[in-house]
Amino acid sequence: MRKTLQDFTNQRLWALFMKELQQIRRNRRLVISLIVPPTLLVFLFGFALNPQVRNLRLGVVDDSHTPESRELVSAFFESGVFQVESYYTSSDALSRALDAGDLDAGLIVPSNFAKRLARGEAVDVQLFVDAVDSNKATIAGGYASRIIAALSDRLTQASPLTVSIKRAQPPRARSAVPRVALFYNPGLRSDWFIIPGMLGVLLILNGSLVAAATMVREKEAGTVEQLLMTPAESLEIITAKIAPLFLLLSLDIWLVLSIGYFVFGIPVRGSLLLLFATGLLCTLAGIGIGTLIATFTKTQQQAQLMGFFVNPPLSLLSGAMTPVEAMPQWLRPLTNLNPVRHFAIIARSIMFKGVGFETLYPHIFALLGITLVLISFSVWRFRKQL
Repeated sequence: MRKTLQDFTNQRLWALFMKELQQIRRNRRLVISLIVPPTLLVFLFGFALNPQVRNLRLGVVDDSHTPESRELVSAFFESGVFQVESYYTSSDALSRALDAGDLDAGLIVPSNFAKRLARGEAVDVQLFVDAVDSNKATIAGGYASRIIAALSDRLTQASPLTVSIKRAQPPRARSAVPRVALFYNPGLRSDWFIIPGMLGVLLILNGSLVAAATMVREKEAGTVEQLLMTPAESLEIITAKIAPLFLLLSLDIWLVLSIGYFVFGIPVRGSLLLLFATGLLCTLAGIGIGTLIATFTKTQQQAQLMGFFVNPPLSLLSGAMTPVEAMPQWLRPLTNLNPVRHFAIIARSIMFKGVGFETLYPHIFALLGITLVLISFSVWRFRKQL
């Protein structure tokens, strides 16, 4: 019995092991699927899912125009959290830039900043923060308060007049007092940030998975050949396949918006019609991705595997869960090719800022262009295979 067990462990098991290893080695798709997707996902999770807040776009209104005010702006830039995007002449121009989504925060330095610091008097420094992303707003406000407080201490201690006053009087409060104003999401509700972004992710994921499964199922069942025997043209066949999916998936838009409004109290301050129309574009983009996946696969298992390879990067590089500004510089341009990225910006801007087409047209046209490319290319490939 011991000999039989030894033969089993030394010969048959080894032979079976080598046989399976040879089969796996011959199956290049399996080898690639075991190596490439996990590697890419590790890199994407490491770079894209970064909770750190960095490179926030900062607009500045400097009414003081003094060395002290320039030192304050430099302190914001040197922190690594803020990136000075532009200077503005008034707080109204700064607010319009925040509404348009051109800035993440705005700093207003009053005209009497240097004089009041020199006299050791309190002076208010205003910081406007786009609080749609509550996590980003909280961290940005905390960083700004520390930056202003540290600079105030340094400038106050450097003033001989202030030092003499400190020796004669009890310590006073810091001269520069940060006043942080939270725009669009004053309650810092994190669900307000997540749900509009997840709407785009759901539309893309559901559209791609359902479209890929539907198209590949036709291949497996062999019904595509039967459809070709009918008088209908190939484009009509494809349209007939896509249209019901499009109508069904469009219900997801109303479902998520209804849950967001009635359960989480998320407002829609802008045009509901524009929000729904752009949601339909995002749905079409998802169907285009699914149809494209179907042209590269022959079975539903292969389609699911390729969907697992394609969809996570779309979700991670969308800005739906973490801000794009936290991603590395080389990774950010890739997000401009992501339909979810543009829809997330559109949805949050309409729902929280109440802005319209005149402000959002760059992202709307980008989403439209990406959708047309995906639909056209996927239909072209599918027609070639008919």
